[in-house]
Amino acid sequence: MAEVELELDGGLAVITINRPHARNAIAPSTMDELDKALGEAADARALAITGAGDRAFVSGGDLKELAALRTEEQAVDMALRMRSVCDRIAAFPGPVVAALNGHALGGGAEVAVAADIRVAADDVRIGFNQVALAIMPAWGGAERLADLVGRGRALMLAGSGSVLDAAEAERLGLLDLVLPRDSFEEGWRSLARSLANGSSRSIKRVMSGGVSPDEAARAFARLWVADEHWEAAEKVMNRGR
Repeated sequence: MAEVELELDGGLAVITINRPHARNAIAPSTMDELDKALGEAADARALAITGAGDRAFVSGGDLKELAALRTEEQAVDMALRMRSVCDRIAAFPGPVVAALNGHALGGGAEVAVAADIRVAADDVRIGFNQVALAIMPAWGGAERLADLVGRGRALMLAGSGSVLDAAEAERLGLLDLVLPRDSFEEGWRSLARSLANGSSRSIKRVMSGGVSPDEAARAFARLWVADEHWEAAEKVMNRGR
């Protein structure tokens, strides 16, 4: 059975980490499958990442699978390998939604913060608790956490290994939207589909920084002259006639 599933829903690609027997923990084979799925989803207008079941989004790295790594070089290779996957998630051209169907702990929190938007069920907990294993975030999560909540707060959270409930994580800006469990699936899918449009890709690019005023204006102009814009404009202009 595939450890990572890819679903194409119109302009939305949904990647599901499918290892419920291991609380969706990341093994080396999972990294390979995630990398492949990201390549296959490259043309989608938006991307969502979630986990199978309702217990865990991703519970971190699979310790049973990773226990064979005993040298520094092996650990470096693993860290860089999964960081490159998280970097691909962060660099996806369209909006990326992390749909936290269950707890996101350790490396799971690192996967979550690689996304642009984090949506969680209200009974979910999230934490950078790698210090419980006497290690640190290695997949780019420490830097991304600092960008989200500020350096001091990020150091406090990751340095102490605090695990937050959904309400507190939303208050701190670590989660963007918390939904009741009974409407979670419908809610995150509705949001992700609403982002699967050509405009959102351009908006994300401008928001990411490094785009000059001229480049931003040209991105707008390309959308302005496109058929999709004029079809929508005609509907608005003809409304009420």
